[in-house]
This record gives sequence, C-alpha cells and structure tokens, in this order.
Amino acid sequence: MRGRGLYGVLHGVKPSPALAGLHPRSPQNHLANKFTFTLTSDDRRRPLPHKIIIGLGINESVRHVAMKFLGWILFFRDRLSIDTDLENDAIPFVPDIVELGYDMRPVLWVECGECSMAKLHKIAVKCPEARIWVLRESVDAAQALLKAMKKEEFRRDRYSVIALDPEFFEEVCGLVRERNAFHLFRADFDDRVLQCELNQLWFDTTFEVFHY
Repeated sequence: MRGRGLYGVLHGVKPSPALAGLHPRSPQNHLANKFTFTLTSDDRRRPLPHKIIIGLGINESVRHVAMKFLGWILFFRDRLSIDTDLENDAIPFVPDIVELGYDMRPVLWVECGECSMAKLHKIAVKCPEARIWVLRESVDAAQALLKAMKKEEFRRDRYSVIALDPEFFEEVCGLVRERNAFHLFRADFDDRVLQCELNQLWFDTTFEVFHY
C-alpha cells in the first residue's frame, strides 16, 4: 500500500550488539547475508544510531529480518538489542528483540512473526519480570494468536500483540536490500502511527495493539 506503511530499523549501534560478541547459540553466528540500514530521525523520542547491521541467518527469511527491523524501530530505546544470546542456560531461547535490565535480566521480550505456544509459555515462566510482545504481519494473524492463547489458558496480563498493516509489511519486505536508507518522522504507540521513508519511499501507516 504505497504511501502507507510502518517503517522500521534494525538493531545495531556502535557496534551493533546484533553482530558483536556472538554466542554459539546465536542465529547470527552462521550468516547467509547482512543488511545495513543508514538511519536518521526527526522523532525526539527515538534518536536512532547512524547505522545498524542486521544479519540474515542461514535458516532465516528476509521477511523475518524486515519484521525485526520494524519491531526495533517501534520499541526503540537505549538498551534494546536484536538476536542477543542471554548466555543463561535456564533460558534456552535467543530473543528476536530484548531489553535487559541492569541486572541483565529481560524486562522486555519481543518475538517477531510466528512463535509456538510452548515457546511463549516458557518465556513467561523463565522471564517472570519481562513484558512479552509478539509482532505479527496482520490483524488476522494477531487475532489467531490471541485465540490460541485463550484456548491454552495462558496467564493474563503478560502478553501483548502488535498487528502491522499487511500491505505495508509486504511492500517493506520488497524494498529491503543489502544497503538501505531509512528516515523516521514519527512513531507513536498512543496514536498507533508510524511515518517514515525507506529507500526513498514514503510510508504513513497505522498498526493495532492487543493486550492479553
């Protein structure tokens, strides 16, 4: 949907934690490709770094990279990282996006795309202090996830789901190249709005937020 869409950026600051100090379990240890995003921002709440580099794992799709990129933009904060192994044997997962507290425990955990019910349940058990978010490509996908959570009787007030505009997401996936230029004009959770420019194409999109 040209002229509407969410615009995202991926993790990696000076050097990108997504590529530095990789742990053996990290999906970025075996890279099929790398995607560079040169970033600028007019949003005072999101002073983005100049550049980030996102690795594409051997078994990872460009769609997954694009979704992590968008998620990183939406949740941007200083201690946010992508594909960072927690180096904790009690937590057998590498989060797509995570914010660690000063005690190095997750306070925010974001899964991008499809995620099994078993994994979501284990994340909640292993990371009791973390708010868990799932980013999905459409309202239909988000509602299907919420329905599955209800069926499995997941604990309430632990999970939230973001639903992107599907046409916007498909267009972003088609735009992502090995080298990308991204400018953020505005990202607002209250108004559910994202305004940006990716590779010289303007997007003004909305997204939905659901709390379970």
